[in-house]
Amino acid sequence: MWTWFHRLASPPSFYRFADRVAPWLAVAALLLLGYGLFAGLWIAPKDYQQGDAFRIIYVHVPAAALSLSLYTGMAIAGVVALIWRIKLAECAIVALAPIGASFTALALVTGMLWGKPMWGAYWVWDARLTSELVLLFLYLGVIGLDQAFLDRRAAARACALLAIVGAVNVPIVKYSVEWWNSLHQASTILKFGKPTITAEMAIPLYASLLGAYLLAGMAALRRMQNEVLLRERRAGWVRELTAV
Repeated sequence: MWTWFHRLASPPSFYRFADRVAPWLAVAALLLLGYGLFAGLWIAPKDYQQGDAFRIIYVHVPAAALSLSLYTGMAIAGVVALIWRIKLAECAIVALAPIGASFTALALVTGMLWGKPMWGAYWVWDARLTSELVLLFLYLGVIGLDQAFLDRRAAARACALLAIVGAVNVPIVKYSVEWWNSLHQASTILKFGKPTITAEMAIPLYASLLGAYLLAGMAALRRMQNEVLLRERRAGWVRELTAV
C-alpha cells in the first residue's frame, strides 16, 4: 500500500489516476445530488415548526460541512508541503482554496436566507456566522497569496503557512454554538446515533451530503491536474501528453 501511495505522489502517476477517477466521482455526485435535492425539496414532509423553510438544509448543511472539511484538508496539505516538500501537497492547497471558498460562500448565503424567517434578519453578528465569515476570508487570503507570487513553490509555501495558522478557526466554527450564546442551532442534524429528523428527511440529506463531498473531490482532482500541468509544463511527460 505504501508503495502505491509513493507512486501516486509522482505527478505523472497522479495525473493519470485523477483522469480515471474524476469522471466516476462526477457521475456518482450527480446521481446522489439529484436524488437528495429532489427528495429533500419536493418529497420530504414539512418540518412541524419551520414548515418548508427547513428545506434549505439540503444545500446549507453540505455546504457548511464542506467549508470546514476542505479547510482542514488544506491545512493538512500545508503541513505535508512544509515538512516533506511534496509537490502534490502544494498543488492540493492551491486547488482546494477556491472550492472551499465557494462552499463557504454558499453556506453563508443559504444561512442568511434561512435566518430571515427564523431570526427576522438576514445577518446577525452571531458567533457561528462571524467565524464562518472569517473562514471565507482565510480562503480568499490563500487565493490572494497564490496569485501574489510568480514562483509557484514560494506561493505554495506562503499559502501553506496561512492555511496552517488559519486552522485554529475550524474548531471555533464547529463549536461556536456550544462555547458562546448563539442564535444558530446546535449541530444535531448529522448525529447518526440520535437522529433528530425522520428518515424521510434524513436520507435525502445524507445523499446530498455525500454527493457534495464527491463533487468537491472531483473538482479538487481536476484543479490539481491543472496545477500539475502548470508546474510540470516543461517535463517530457507533459509534452507527450499535449502532443497526443
